[in-house]
Amino acid sequence: MPTSGPSNLWRATSAEALDAPPLANDSAVDLAIVGGGFTGCSAALEAARGGATVALLEAETIGHGGSGRNVGLVNAGLWLPPRDVLKILGDADGTRLIKALSNGPDIVFDLIEREGIDCEPVRRGTIHLAHSAAGLKGLRARFEQGTLAGRHYELLDAADTAQRTGSMRFTGSLRDPGAGTIQPLAYCRGLARAAQIAGAELHEKSPVTSITRSGGDWMLEAAGHRVKAKALLIATNAYQTHFGAPFAQEFIPVHYSQFATVPMPDDLRARILPDGEGCWDTALIMSSFRTDRAGRLILGGIGNAEGAGARVHSGWARRKLSELYPDLAHLPFEHHWAGRIAMTSDHVPKIVAPGPSALAIFGYSGRGICPGTVFGMKAARALLGGTDGDLPLPVLSGHGESLTRAKAAWYEFGATATHAVFPHPLSRRQ
Repeated sequence: MPTSGPSNLWRATSAEALDAPPLANDSAVDLAIVGGGFTGCSAALEAARGGATVALLEAETIGHGGSGRNVGLVNAGLWLPPRDVLKILGDADGTRLIKALSNGPDIVFDLIEREGIDCEPVRRGTIHLAHSAAGLKGLRARFEQGTLAGRHYELLDAADTAQRTGSMRFTGSLRDPGAGTIQPLAYCRGLARAAQIAGAELHEKSPVTSITRSGGDWMLEAAGHRVKAKALLIATNAYQTHFGAPFAQEFIPVHYSQFATVPMPDDLRARILPDGEGCWDTALIMSSFRTDRAGRLILGGIGNAEGAGARVHSGWARRKLSELYPDLAHLPFEHHWAGRIAMTSDHVPKIVAPGPSALAIFGYSGRGICPGTVFGMKAARALLGGTDGDLPLPVLSGHGESLTRAKAAWYEFGATATHAVFPHPLSRRQ
């Protein structure tokens, strides 16, 4: 079983740290950013490097939300296949988004190198695993759409997949050799540190309690002080504190949990994901697995391992590990944690303008590293003298989601029910 209480591996092992004291005085800046995740920190770095004055306000600590609870897969694009993106957005806007995210891994790994971010970067690919014959059919369709996404995928059969993963449980897979893995919290902290070096002011433990418009500027209240800003970016995603209209964001909160073993013995480490790829599968209730620098096996799945279904999800993790890797069946879990995903009904992120010179970005639907980095950079440019055409998506005046609580409960119920009966026939190779 996992540890007795939640314990985030990324917080325990991050080599990156920074000092971002609470807001202690009033200030006036070009850009105020609310939220210290991938999007906010990327925007702060881009703006500060461009010569703008920046204040980033984080209610907890940098990377506290989904960015510091991420799986750490540096994938291009969205979860949606490119043709689905075009169908939802239309050819012009869909192509715009696909092009903006097609080289996401290049942007992330270039930032890591440029800023010297110590985040365990491994760029040896990621693997989308077919859990069944139907799943493999879907991967073949994605392979055929690779040129639309600007990616050069490799379609692997069961034998090649087993060789790369060390597991016999999959019928085939789709590999993106240009993708990779990182320690996500260390990456987020590294972006923040680089932003500070470039001149941005970052403040942790500074929850924003009020946002108003006054005299053509934005006024933010936090930690008993005020920040006046010419432009505003809200980048809180699934961890937003409700500021009231027009800043409230509507999305479906979905939980994702991860379980990390103690480091594997050397002989097992040499044959389980020997090249360090990160993996996720095609199952409706998706799961993922990868390793870290120390050789831990990190298993993830939809569901809240810190909520009412904790025992069910924990039991599933043990059985899933045994199915994937029988030789790891009794290897102890030493960390487990959960995070929230901001899901939209169409699985496409949203950029909303809550007022003049202001943007709110949310709804990455489970893929935050590359989109968050890219959206943050482009939002900073657009807010500081660029145009909306520089953004990956058109700006909306608002976005609504219906029955968000009911849908969130349904996702959790489905994950809990599926995990309770695992293994079952649909989880087996077909």
